[in-house]
Amino acid sequence: VLEKFVQLSGGINGYIAVIPTASELPDTGDNYVNLFKNLGVRDAYSLEIDNRADASREDYLEHLHKATGIFMTGGNQLLLSTTLGGTPVAQLIRRKNAAGTHVAGTSAGAAFIPEHMIAGGQPGLMPRGNMVVLAPGLGLTNKILVDQHFSQRDRLGRLLTALSYNPFITGVGIDEDTAAFLSPDSIIEVVGSGMLTIIDMSHLSYSSVHKAGPNEPISLAGIRMHTLIEGGRYDAINHIVLP
Repeated sequence: VLEKFVQLSGGINGYIAVIPTASELPDTGDNYVNLFKNLGVRDAYSLEIDNRADASREDYLEHLHKATGIFMTGGNQLLLSTTLGGTPVAQLIRRKNAAGTHVAGTSAGAAFIPEHMIAGGQPGLMPRGNMVVLAPGLGLTNKILVDQHFSQRDRLGRLLTALSYNPFITGVGIDEDTAAFLSPDSIIEVVGSGMLTIIDMSHLSYSSVHKAGPNEPISLAGIRMHTLIEGGRYDAINHIVLP
């Protein structure tokens, strides 16, 4: 997964900016810097953004301007969103991504990338009222909603609940050691040893979420679900699995 990100970000000529804000471990940023350099990247730098004031530092913004790839680590996605949301760093990441710079995240970093972010919730197969907590994300795409550690932590129910609030969005459940690479034309490609679970709500014919009380089950009719492994591709605009 990381090798493909490095390749897309310029390979040996790449400049990777690591944002370890979600992690509360002091060595997370340095560990990823060393990892990217071991993968052949010439330059990698960790932006130690611990508070909102750090997200306005001119030296950090200069590193982001130079970056050919931006990587956000795992940890607590609410820590990431409340620290970066609305700051010059977040604004610059959006501008660079719109201009073609690749942005990646693992765990909390992945959850933060879309317009809407799953901030927490309960495990389980069945969608239920109040099962999930949503918060604003970074806003790099409004086509998908991401849930991570998907099979490992039994998160189908909370992703279905989140999608029931607005069926416009496609759900992407990402297993560990697996990634969803999203192209500019909204094609999702699977890379890694696990699986992506794609939940297509475009044909939803009925939802009972509006009348479900706390922890009460939700009825959803007309859902389409796909499980894709490495090499699988999905068109998130036309809602079709590609050959």
